[in-house]
Amino acid sequence: MFLISSLVACLALLAIYTGSIFLVQLLVVVLVAYLVSGGRFRWFYVALKTAPRDLVAITRYIKVLWIIRSHERKNRSIADVFRQYVNRHPNKVCFIYEDQEWTFQQVEDYSNKVATVFKSHGYHKGDVIGILLENRVEFIALWLGLSKLGIIVPLLNTNLRKTALQHSINVSKCQALIYGADFTDPISDIIDSMDPKFPLYRVGSLSNSKISKLKDNDLDALMANVSPAPPVSEEKSAYHDQLVYIFTSGTTGLPKAAVITNSRFMFMATGIFMLAKFKSSDIIYTPLPLYHTAGGVMAVGAALLHGATVVIRKKFSASAYFTECVKYNCTIAQYIGEMCRYILAVPLKPEDKQHKIRVMFGNGLRPQIWREFVERFNIPQIAEFYGATEGNANIVNINNTVGAIGFVSRIVPSVYPISIIKVDADGEPIRDEKGLCQLCKPNEPGVFIGKIIPNNPFRAYLGYVDQKASEKKIVRDVFTKGDSAFISGDILIADEFGNLYFKDRTGDTFRWKGENVSTSEVEAIISNVINYRDCIVYGVEIPGLEGKAGMAAIYDEKATLDIDQLSIDLKEHLATYAIPRFIRILSKIDLTGTFKLKKKDLVDEGYNPNRIADKLYYLNEKSGYQLLITEIYEQIQQGKVRF
Repeated sequence: MFLISSLVACLALLAIYTGSIFLVQLLVVVLVAYLVSGGRFRWFYVALKTAPRDLVAITRYIKVLWIIRSHERKNRSIADVFRQYVNRHPNKVCFIYEDQEWTFQQVEDYSNKVATVFKSHGYHKGDVIGILLENRVEFIALWLGLSKLGIIVPLLNTNLRKTALQHSINVSKCQALIYGADFTDPISDIIDSMDPKFPLYRVGSLSNSKISKLKDNDLDALMANVSPAPPVSEEKSAYHDQLVYIFTSGTTGLPKAAVITNSRFMFMATGIFMLAKFKSSDIIYTPLPLYHTAGGVMAVGAALLHGATVVIRKKFSASAYFTECVKYNCTIAQYIGEMCRYILAVPLKPEDKQHKIRVMFGNGLRPQIWREFVERFNIPQIAEFYGATEGNANIVNINNTVGAIGFVSRIVPSVYPISIIKVDADGEPIRDEKGLCQLCKPNEPGVFIGKIIPNNPFRAYLGYVDQKASEKKIVRDVFTKGDSAFISGDILIADEFGNLYFKDRTGDTFRWKGENVSTSEVEAIISNVINYRDCIVYGVEIPGLEGKAGMAAIYDEKATLDIDQLSIDLKEHLATYAIPRFIRILSKIDLTGTFKLKKKDLVDEGYNPNRIADKLYYLNEKSGYQLLITEIYEQIQQGKVRF
């Protein structure tokens, strides 16, 4: 009875928030599915199995829609919503950074001062001012203050230097830059290529030994005697206005600036908050960089939009992760990329289970270590999510399904318009005789897409600042002529129950011996057998052979890797075609700010010992991995070595 009542309530709410036409379509879909199934009961078994999950998800999703629609009706910005929580509990702790607590009122006051200073310097709505600052509370309060004037803020990646940093400033059309004193050298390196009148604002003091050639403004001094009262301005940021630019991680080239509006920020932050069942009383731990979406939107948004407390760490530390969760009484913790593997590699200690964490959320927890991680650290819920910063579709695992990054309903798949479509080896959609895309069947790999609905703020595609780059992410004539969708470039699989699993990037999967090889799966297995060390897998070409051979670059700073044992382990754990034909031993490794392993340069260098100083090995069919020297390399190029 409860299930039926809840379903009726959900249908009523759907009618209110999505319209009666959509509700009729939904009911028609269910009826057609019932009729089409005929004597086959499998669909009903799947429906029965997944109905509780779908019901929970749709109930929470309706809450998200209700909150976002409310903000839209009142044309609220992030700053407007935050001010409501300031008025509600001004003395509650909003952010904690290195034992320093900032209340909601203190964040509001600081951001008001920022707005007043930049208003007095002549900046106004639509201007663009970049921020290059390490993780600290001021980072958030700075962009929040600028947003009160309607200024757009590119959040610059703190790992960028020279060409990449200059590119990011240029592509986002910055008219000024706020930078931390720690970044004086990187700015000095590019200042000669910038306009001599380009305004610079420095946060923090230079050390006594530091001499700067930069002609900057001391922002701390400018703010010292400014009133904390809200700025008086007719111009302010609105619901649909651009808020910040967030840059892609740059794993495949120069970073691209993704456009984040107030509405997009709200949707992402509120989405994870409601779907993963966060509470305003939660204390959230994030060691992630604040210039990226995960830390800067999903974690920070819990404080700005929902009144939670967020603990910020300057840099991620595997050994300090759960120790600090205990110290700050955190109830939710965030991860990304390879973090969980690094944490798992830390020796056992009491804090592993002394914490109060009830939810860990993030993306990139490999299925191969999922159960081990949950059991060791006693984590009740893993809310693994998936979504591209520049995209229009986000999904989240709400029911603890191991390895899943989210789901699509098998009962009413149209309720959230995402799909997996068939693609060829180059990632291009495979079309039918009508020129339309084809849906993948259960357990069939394909590319994840999000349907674009231009007039719907939840389904619109904002893309990048660079319109040409944005266009490359759109696929047209998807299911009907004239429609369009955001194409992620990620290979996913949906099982029979609609659970979604990440497989690989379209450019990373390669074919060898007639089989598709998933680099992410091979990386995970190799990492497990070498005690969670970093490992990067990619395909390389061998003259005269079809496809690409696997190559693994393994981080082994202390030179303790047993190459013979590795050969034995890989034969035991990998299919023959998936075993890397080449091994490269790295003494250092290059990570993005979101703990993704960079592979572009490694792919370019291949396995040529004349270009690479690192140790190289090739797989000899009879004797396992052998040292790859120039003489052997030449034989490989001539087709004299069998693979």
